[in-house]
Amino acid sequence: MRAEDKQRVLAEVTQRVLDNWSEDPEQAIFDTIYHERQRLEKERNQKLRKSWSGFYDGVAKEALKADTVRQRELLRAIIRRFADEVVGHFDPKVYQLATRVLPPALNLMFNAMSPLKLLQALPNGLTRLDNQLIVTGETEVLKKVAKLGTTVLVPTHSSNLDSILVGFGLHRLGLPPYVYGAGLNLFANKLMGFFMHNLGAYKVDRRKQAPIYKNVLKTYAGHSMEMGYHNLFFPGGTRSRSGSVEQKLKLGLLGMAGNAYIHNLRAKIEKPDIFVVPCTINYQLVLEAETLISDHLKDVGKSRYIIEDDEFSRPKRILDFVDRMFSMHSTIHIVISRPMDVFGNPVDDEGRSIDARGRTVDRERYIQNAAGLPDLEPQRDQEYTKELSTAVAHAYKRDTMFKPIHLVSRTVFSLLKELNPDMDLYRLLRTGGEHDHVPLTQVYHRLERSIDQMARAKSAGRLWLDPVLAAGDPVEIMSHALKHLSTYHHHPALVRRGDRLFHEDRNLLLFYQNRFAGHDVAV
Repeated sequence: MRAEDKQRVLAEVTQRVLDNWSEDPEQAIFDTIYHERQRLEKERNQKLRKSWSGFYDGVAKEALKADTVRQRELLRAIIRRFADEVVGHFDPKVYQLATRVLPPALNLMFNAMSPLKLLQALPNGLTRLDNQLIVTGETEVLKKVAKLGTTVLVPTHSSNLDSILVGFGLHRLGLPPYVYGAGLNLFANKLMGFFMHNLGAYKVDRRKQAPIYKNVLKTYAGHSMEMGYHNLFFPGGTRSRSGSVEQKLKLGLLGMAGNAYIHNLRAKIEKPDIFVVPCTINYQLVLEAETLISDHLKDVGKSRYIIEDDEFSRPKRILDFVDRMFSMHSTIHIVISRPMDVFGNPVDDEGRSIDARGRTVDRERYIQNAAGLPDLEPQRDQEYTKELSTAVAHAYKRDTMFKPIHLVSRTVFSLLKELNPDMDLYRLLRTGGEHDHVPLTQVYHRLERSIDQMARAKSAGRLWLDPVLAAGDPVEIMSHALKHLSTYHHHPALVRRGDRLFHEDRNLLLFYQNRFAGHDVAV
C-alpha cells in the first residue's frame, strides 16, 4: 500500500466495517472484547498484552454507561486499532533492493553474515535461484489481464517460503508488486519483517477470532482491489498440514473479489474487472514437512491453526534447506492457471469470460438488479463465491505438478499398506509393519505402471509432470527421489541398501505421497 493511499484506505475500511455493525454497537463491542480477552490470556508478549488489555478495559468501562452514539465511536476506535495493525505499506526503494538481493540472500538473510559476504554471493545466488525457480503455465495471459484490470493471485500453500518465492516469480514476469497477507509470526524476524512490511505485506493475526477483526481483514483486501492493487492470498487459509493440494477453500477473501468488482462497476471506474488467477507451488522438498505432517497426525492438529515452532522459526534450518535445494539443483515450479472472472468462468486472452460451451458471456449481467444496475446481494453473491471456489479447487488439481519424490513415496506407501492389510494407518506409521523394507524390484514394477498412467493423465490435461517424471526412466526417477528423501530431513525417509528399500520415516512418506490425494490417477 503506497504511503499516499494509506490514510484514505484506513478511513474507508474503518467506515465500511463500522457500517456493517452499526445496528447494535454495544453487542459488537462486548463480543470483540470477549474474544480478545481469551486471546490475551495466551499472549506471551507482556508489553502487547498490557497495552491491549488496558485499551479494552477502558472501552468496556465506558461502553457500559455510554449512549448509542458514543458506543459507535468506541466501536470505531476498536476497528481503527485493528486496521492500523493490519494495513500494509509499500516502499519502491525497498522493493528494488529486495528484488536484487533476494535470490542470493535466501540462504543468507536469516544468518548473521557480513555485508561483504552477502555482496560476494550476489552473482552466484542470482543465477542459482533463476535456474531453479521456474514459472510456467498461463504466464502470458496473466500479464495481459493484469493490464486490463486487477488480478488476484490465489496459490496453493505448502511453506512459509511461498509468498517470498511467488513474489520474486511475479517480479521476473515483469508484473508490479502484489499486496498480500502474511501471518503476524512472520514479522517476528526483524530483517524479514522489514522487507515484508515494506513490500506490501499486511499483517494477519490468526489468533484473533473476533468477527470484527476478520471483517477488517476482508474489507481491507477488497478495498485494495478496488483501488487497483493486485492481490495475493492463500485461500486454503494456512499451510497444508497433510501435504495434499487444498480442495476446501475459505470463502471470505475469495468473496471480496466479487464484492470489489461490483463496487468498481457502481463507481464506473475505467478498468473495473477483477481476474482471479489460481496457481500451484510445487516443491521437491518442503521446508516444514516434518512439523506439518506431525501436526496433521496429532489430535492437536485439528485445532492448532498457527504453528510457531516449526522449521521456519529456526534460521539454521532455513539455511540448510536452501543450501540443499541449491546443491541438488532441486527445481521449484510455479504453475500459473488460466485466469478466471469472479464467478469462476475462464477468460480468454483478451479478458472475455467464456462459458462451459465456449461462448462469450457478459459478466456484468450476473450482478445486475431489476433496473439493470450492478447491485450487492449477499445471498446471490455467496453462491457465486462458492462457484468460484469450486473452479479454483479444480484448477489446483489440474495444474498440480508431480515430482519424483511424490511418485516414489506414493508407490512405497501403497505397497506397505498392501503388505500389511490388517494394520490401520497409525499402527502402520508407528511400526512399519512386518518388515522394515520393501523389495526394490516390486517398487520398480509399480513405478513403470504408474509412469504410464501419469503420462496419459498429462496428455489429457489433468496434471503436470516434472521433467524427470515426464522422461519416464524408472531408474532416474528412483535416484532423484532417494536423493531428496535421504539428504535434508532429520531422518532419511527412504534409504536403498542393495536390492531393498528401507522405510525409515513413514510420516514423511505419507506427507509427500499425499500430493496425490483427490487425484484419480491409479498409482
